[in-house]
Amino acid sequence: MIYYVTPTYPRPEQVPELTRLAHTLMHVPRIHWIIADDQPRCSDIVSDILKRSGLPFTHIASPKPPTASNSTNFPRGVANRRAALSWLRENVQEGVLYFGDDDNTVDLQLFDEIRQTRKVSMFPVGLIGSYGVSAPIVKEGKVVGFFDSWPAHRTFPVDMAGFAINIKFLNPAATMPYIAGHEEDRFLVSLGIKLEDIEPLADNCSKVLVWHTRTAKYQKPSLKINIEKMDNITRYKNFVTLLKETSKLGMASIGPLNGTIPFYIRNRKVYENLGGIL
Repeated sequence: MIYYVTPTYPRPEQVPELTRLAHTLMHVPRIHWIIADDQPRCSDIVSDILKRSGLPFTHIASPKPPTASNSTNFPRGVANRRAALSWLRENVQEGVLYFGDDDNTVDLQLFDEIRQTRKVSMFPVGLIGSYGVSAPIVKEGKVVGFFDSWPAHRTFPVDMAGFAINIKFLNPAATMPYIAGHEEDRFLVSLGIKLEDIEPLADNCSKVLVWHTRTAKYQKPSLKINIEKMDNITRYKNFVTLLKETSKLGMASIGPLNGTIPFYIRNRKVYENLGGIL
């Protein structure tokens, strides 16, 4: 079984990114999706995506600690991954752990390969840093070094998406620190692994099977629409449902007091009184 750990947090891009990832994972047999939600309680929106996927899943509420609010450089996702590690230690004895962010793009071949992980496997990740790729360097079937544009005195300069771990090798002392840029390295060091323990995948790390893609940040608009008033107009029923969904998914802020007064288009004509009607 592969345990695919995904940290996530509320933002306009969250639903489309999780939806896209869900449709990738739906093609993968023997996978358990663990979503660690950066909120005090599990999001109903995220839960709905998980349920509709039909995948075995665990949904964990894992908010950042209170000290995070006082820091401008607090690493996102650490509290989420720590919560997932705790759940795995309590509930799972065997399988393979993989950290996959909600915005990553993954080739299905990667899942076939990481299933074979005996201790720790590694592989290239595309679209990383100023080199375009982060990867172990392999010589005669053994990892001898790393190709990464940000060495930073790290023992294992790799991306979070660039390794998988056999859960039997997940010792109780292994943890992930709240140190931006060093989460992967310190976690791998805490496992007690050595360079010779690493199992190179993806044709001896010559192929890219996962990419650190990033969705462009969406500036959420504000629309001046009185949805409650519009609820009483029968002919707008479907449109009101759409507006409520748009607001619920965080794609726009909609209310009667502030924001852009929207218009609608009919027969190539623009009608600018939508805000007034609604």
